Amino acid sequence: MRLAFERRHTPGFAFDLRLPVGSAHDPVGQEGAGGLLEEWLFKGAGGRSARELQDAFDDLGVRRGGGVGLEATRLSVSGLADDLRPALALIADVLIRPTLPEAELPVLLDLARQDLEALQDSPTDLLAVCARSAAFPRPAGSRFAGHAHPASGTPQGLAALDAGGLRAHLQRYGQSGSVLGLVADMEPEQAHDLVLGVLGELRFGEDAPVPAHFQAGARAHVPEPEAEQTHLSLTAPGVAPTHPDWLPWQIALGALSGGSASRLFQAVREERGLAYAVSASPVILGAQGFLTVYSGSTPARAPETLEVLLAELARLPQGLSAAEFERARAGLNASVTFGAEGLRGRAGGLTRDVALFGRVRPLSGLRESLARLTLDDVNTFLHGYDPIRGLSVVTLGPQELPHA
Repeated sequence: MRLAFERRHTPGFAFDLRLPVGSAHDPVGQEGAGGLLEEWLFKGAGGRSARELQDAFDDLGVRRGGGVGLEATRLSVSGLADDLRPALALIADVLIRPTLPEAELPVLLDLARQDLEALQDSPTDLLAVCARSAAFPRPAGSRFAGHAHPASGTPQGLAALDAGGLRAHLQRYGQSGSVLGLVADMEPEQAHDLVLGVLGELRFGEDAPVPAHFQAGARAHVPEPEAEQTHLSLTAPGVAPTHPDWLPWQIALGALSGGSASRLFQAVREERGLAYAVSASPVILGAQGFLTVYSGSTPARAPETLEVLLAELARLPQGLSAAEFERARAGLNASVTFGAEGLRGRAGGLTRDVALFGRVRPLSGLRESLARLTLDDVNTFLHGYDPIRGLSVVTLGPQELPHA
């Protein structure tokens, strides 16, 4: 396990533990294992029942968060400085000494099935799952289920889960590949000794990244005959976090979809009134960066919406204007600054930095890098960037689009 620590003279603390096991690591045929296991872990630990464990967190007055993502499970806690050790000890109990009462499994399985049913009533969430399934199909022969299912699993996967399989899956959760981001008022040596003393017994675990093999040119339509909207999702290759062009790519995304002055907002919503919602965002899977674009439109205007989205992506290689560059850089600088102000945000940032970039990126260094970045730097990158090539398109609605 790697510890990313930052000292702040504050009466509070925050930590964010990232375990490199997410829903993509669910065993083939046991989709939903990670999501169910995360819930099961908090049904009692360290000799406490589920109610006693919850009371122990509440008695400390801490805020708890986290959850199961595609590539990792996160456990985060924040509170007052005096409660750091007992809060970390409770998380250690959850991971090292869970009760795992089998009587709770039927209830948890039923809740997971309800989540899957609710997914059908959320077109945007359902589209996101279907878009991943089309763009990142599971490689043949992989022991992992991959990125094409929600954390709640699949009906078939949930039906196959049992206590033995979940306990075996828990053995993957350990120190290997894990990162703990901690912000508190103490010496670095004290932080190291605290984490070692409390989490030192955590099993070795497994760090086995799930590759994201992008299916270039994928096309799919999810029929929803009664839907009043057509939802569109586009996925294109991007830039990896460790690549030198990461910052230029972030600036380009800010110009594309960074507020009311952004290209997508203006072209899709303001100028043509095609859609109320339109956005573009980066996604990181398998240490690679990808660009995803979303919009929802009426079925009649969905083909035109897709045409405009494609046109805006196609003109990115022509470069940004000076005004677009300055707005995007200012927005990214503000995001970096304000995102690190809160203890919880900074703890999560430390964890994310180490997991994605291999090191902590000092805030001062990030601001300096942004200040040194020029319009020529960004446009030089964009001249060689073609998001249209290999683009995948997935739609959800009453009828398939001609272009999709």
